[in-house]
Amino acid sequence: MTGGYSGIGLSCVQALAKAGVSVVAPARDVARATSALAGLPGVVIRPIDLMDAASIGVFVEWFTGTHDRLDYLIGCAGIMAPPLRRDSRGHESQWSTNHLGHFQLACGLADSLTASDGHPRLVLVSSRAQRLGGVHFDDLDWLTTPYVPMLAYAQSKTANVLTAVEFDRRYQGDGVRAFAVHPGLIPGTNLGLGKVPVVVRRILGTVGGIGVADLARRAVRQVHGEGDLLKTPDQGGGSVLWATLMPSLDGQGGVYCEDCHVAPVIDDPRSASGVMPWAVDPEKARRLWALSEPLTRPSA
Repeated sequence: MTGGYSGIGLSCVQALAKAGVSVVAPARDVARATSALAGLPGVVIRPIDLMDAASIGVFVEWFTGTHDRLDYLIGCAGIMAPPLRRDSRGHESQWSTNHLGHFQLACGLADSLTASDGHPRLVLVSSRAQRLGGVHFDDLDWLTTPYVPMLAYAQSKTANVLTAVEFDRRYQGDGVRAFAVHPGLIPGTNLGLGKVPVVVRRILGTVGGIGVADLARRAVRQVHGEGDLLKTPDQGGGSVLWATLMPSLDGQGGVYCEDCHVAPVIDDPRSASGVMPWAVDPEKARRLWALSEPLTRPSA
């Protein structure tokens, strides 16, 4: 599980470890991950940098050399709306981290998933931001288009959904299903809140704090439906674990989930729930896969 040492990722790893599941937590900041996950049984931490294709390749080589199967691959790590930054290959940082890194990891571990004798799944944490726009196939890295941080984030999160659609098409015959999950609006994490005081994030990570915040948001009419309500990291993690573990999803895949259900396809981005057509379009999913494969090959 990437991103397993903060926010909803940490919540998920804690729940899985306490249930006796063996968890591998790839981490860019190994020291921070070691501190956050201290004392959890069955958790192994290994270095990875999702913006570095060579680092991902090293992790995949280690995993496939030490494990005979993988039951669940959960991509939870991500960055949101930073200033324009590029990886060593020139890719925009959100595109690199949120999409390309997880795409390379999923492809590298696909055979390990097919070796599982359970109900193996790829689960990619997406976002409601997929409503803001699709993948800009003609300028994936914002080389000529003026950079808008949230639109770049939306592109990367749409790409997570499209990856799940095409991964599911390719591997369902081997028993592997893929899902994209919107965990909800969760202010009590570090995602996009680097400048918010820690004490505020902690308050917004509690049920009581969330309740007060939502009352205030209702008063100023920021809340129009259930999908507009805030959640704690534990509540958001529940949807991720539901998509990962629920037997009722056996035989399904390539769908976008939220609030512990498969979300409908919608045509109005103002709707309280649902996924836009461009995020689940099979042709766009195949096109994205074809473009992503050469972009994620480690340099010789």
